[in-house]
Formats: sequence, structure tokens, C-alpha cells
Amino acid sequence: MPIMLLDDSLKVEVFYEETDEAFADNICICFEEDCPPNEKIFIADETNIFLTPEQATQLAAALVTAIAESRVAARER
Repeated sequence: MPIMLLDDSLKVEVFYEETDEAFADNICICFEEDCPPNEKIFIADETNIFLTPEQATQLAAALVTAIAESRVAARER
């Protein structure tokens, strides 16, 4: 399921890359940009970062922690 960010100019997809099953880092985070060159974050239109399951777990945990902190801060306002 794609996640659209930055006014829909950055598509992020996370998936298990079956063709890379022989490698430890077979979880892909794919970034695709559709914006003018002067607004790009990445050099290429598509950039892939491959993670091991352990790294993906760490990233997921960091996101969950940030979400919890954001919700607490929102309640305190």
C-alpha cells in the first residue's frame, strides 16, 4: 500500500522483495518522487533502501515510539 507524502509528490512503499530472498536485507523501502527537479529530496526519481528484518523492526519500533510521543504531546496542548 503506497503512502503519499509531501503534497503527494513522494510515494513511499514498503515490501518484502521475493527476488532478494537469498539476501538478509530483503525488505525494501521504495521512494518515488514526482516533482520538479529543484524540489527533489533524492537525486534519482526512484530510490530503494533495503533493510534486514532486524533493521525493519528497529525502524518500526522507532516510528511507534514517535507516534506515542506525538499523541501524548497533542493531549497536553
